[in-house]
Amino acid sequence: MVIRHTPMATTTASSLSFTESLSLLSLTLACVGIISNTFRGDGEPLIASLAFSGIAFAASYSMIRWLGPTFMKAGLKGKDMSKVHKKEIPETMGAVCAVVYLLMIIVFIPFPFYKDIVAATSGGGNRDVVLEIENVQTGRFLHRFPHSKLASYLSAILSLQSVCILGVGDDLFDIRWRHKFFIPGIASIPLLIVYFVDFGVTKIVIPIPLRPYLGGLFDLGFLYYVYMASVAIFCPNSINILAGINGIEVSQSLVIAFLLVINDAFYLIGPFPPLHPATDSHLFSLYMLLPFIGVSLALLCHNWYPSKVFVGDTYCYFAGMVFAVVGICGHFSKTLLLLFIPQIFNFVYSAPQLFRLIPCPRHRLPRFNARTGLMEASVTEWTYPPKRHIALLLTLLHKLHLLRVDWNEQGVIVASTNFTLLNLWLVWFGPKREDRLAIEILIMQTAVGLFGLFVRHNFALLIFESDNLGVK
Repeated sequence: MVIRHTPMATTTASSLSFTESLSLLSLTLACVGIISNTFRGDGEPLIASLAFSGIAFAASYSMIRWLGPTFMKAGLKGKDMSKVHKKEIPETMGAVCAVVYLLMIIVFIPFPFYKDIVAATSGGGNRDVVLEIENVQTGRFLHRFPHSKLASYLSAILSLQSVCILGVGDDLFDIRWRHKFFIPGIASIPLLIVYFVDFGVTKIVIPIPLRPYLGGLFDLGFLYYVYMASVAIFCPNSINILAGINGIEVSQSLVIAFLLVINDAFYLIGPFPPLHPATDSHLFSLYMLLPFIGVSLALLCHNWYPSKVFVGDTYCYFAGMVFAVVGICGHFSKTLLLLFIPQIFNFVYSAPQLFRLIPCPRHRLPRFNARTGLMEASVTEWTYPPKRHIALLLTLLHKLHLLRVDWNEQGVIVASTNFTLLNLWLVWFGPKREDRLAIEILIMQTAVGLFGLFVRHNFALLIFESDNLGVK
């Protein structure tokens, strides 16, 4: 968690070691060679995307190191309150990763689309020579995106650019939570407009037990766009509120990204003759996720315990919007939400404080005990006794081991732990070192996500007629 200060900036190591420089240069040259070979030959765009991810990692790793002192001089710095020596380190470094990511996916545009354009027009300006449609849609061109996906791709880039701009504004001006809550919804407008114009499907498949009452399909109409906007709002904010210890924002995003890659793989390598109908959508997902993994790994190298930089709210908005984009454009938003179960729980659990039903301090991160060096559950002190119904609720949560409540000698509540998943974990399992806490949360996130994918791909046929792995 970041507490901003404005005194004179301190210096930080901003140069790469010889080993780091050599390794990053070697990685970059290898990736450039792969991209050059892919662009000139008939290699798949997926290989080019992997190469761009390598370049994204090298560029982000270097720029984070180089730009740290510049950010501190600009006042973008903060103190790590969970350390004995609370030194100042650069903040808002997630903006660097966001910029590198946007540049990579913009430069990548020709790879999934250029071959289709050339095939249909013969390229080289000879647009009067048109190939037969059978020659365009068969053979080596099947695995590439059709030209109709270009609008969705560009709208995704526009939404990501918008949320990054708004995220930087939040980091600079510290916008209040009740105002910035809707920032991702504003950024999703380009995506929703293109979806309305280019696709426009607002019908959902009804589970088999409900079909006698609602039919096979149900048209949500305008409510479908409200649902997609809600997904775009929820994903960034859910990552933003599950924060407070070194590396947790980036690492939880990486876990979700890798789980989405596994989900995409089911559609690309499954037993389908010859291709699954959703292949294009999941290739689009991979094209967006692979560079994201590259920049996030670079950021995690600097943000993991003990953190050398802070990511800022920009990264949370950026990461969440990447997931919202692939879920909406890839038409698997329900699967996406299965991977967000810990974040959904954290949001629901935090709701009493987020909506001011219970006092909410400015920072709810776990408390660092300087004597033991361990993180402990932070508490909200009750200056005035809570109302009767609030006291009953707190007592019930305490008995269910979902909260820790302290009473004085008169039986009046004087303190209660803050409503976050990190604090609840510390209530359950006791004080922990900061990196240990982060690792345990990531193990839980991974286990829950893998279970969600298992349920999605093994039990969907119980309530639907078909799934990517088979038909009932």
